[in-house]
Amino acid sequence: MARVCEICGKGKQVGHNVSHANNKTRREWLPNLQTVRIVKDGATKKAKICTRCIKKGNFQKAL
Repeated sequence: MARVCEICGKGKQVGHNVSHANNKTRREWLPNLQTVRIVKDGATKKAKICTRCIKKGNFQKAL
């Protein structure tokens, strides 16, 4: 599952670009994901984690 935070599950959101003439075209907002080395189930692995989870410290960093 690409572009999804492995801690909180945050993924892309979809909506419209709206022009001045009120024309609507589809667009998507992607979460700010960073690759971080974490300890999960006693093993070190790389995980894609959103910056909000990094700020909160919802995981254990690998040394």
